[in-house]
Amino acid sequence: MRRRGIVALRSSEWHVLDTTLIDWRLHSTERREQLTSLTQLRLAVEPAAVHGMALSASIHDRALLLPLAAEMRRTGEAGLAQEFLQLDIEFHRLILTNSGNELFAALSAQVASVLAGRSEFGLMPTRPKPEALDAHEEVAEAVFRGDAKAAMQLILDEVDRTLTELREQQGRDARPAAST
Repeated sequence: MRRRGIVALRSSEWHVLDTTLIDWRLHSTERREQLTSLTQLRLAVEPAAVHGMALSASIHDRALLLPLAAEMRRTGEAGLAQEFLQLDIEFHRLILTNSGNELFAALSAQVASVLAGRSEFGLMPTRPKPEALDAHEEVAEAVFRGDAKAAMQLILDEVDRTLTELREQQGRDARPAAST
């Protein structure tokens, strides 16, 4: 009789986009590396996705971002972190699923993982920075207008700031503690 069970694979053989694996890595000692990788994925995909949404989504679909961004501001300013997170995930899901690219749409769960992971591990402020709230509203307005270039640049700037913050946090975590 053939034995069945779990076979450990080298990490180079993992299906790294599997959300179960992403969740496991987010809850392991590889958390920062996983968040950095996921944020780099966002940096590569979301600008093109928002560009596609601005150019090819229906006016109805483009308009859906406007009330989401307004609710994000309301919940963010009120310090309603969980509600804000859910709205943020929905905002980015809409961009990916309305981009006109089925591969981008398929990445919405992975983008949700990075947003939720940053929140879960205390890498998001209780109240989002005003410039982050402004950026979401500006992206929503640019997409609604069909201004693909402006929307793309706004997303690039926002995700790049996030990646920079993650790298700075990694640098702080790597420094030895001062002895007293």
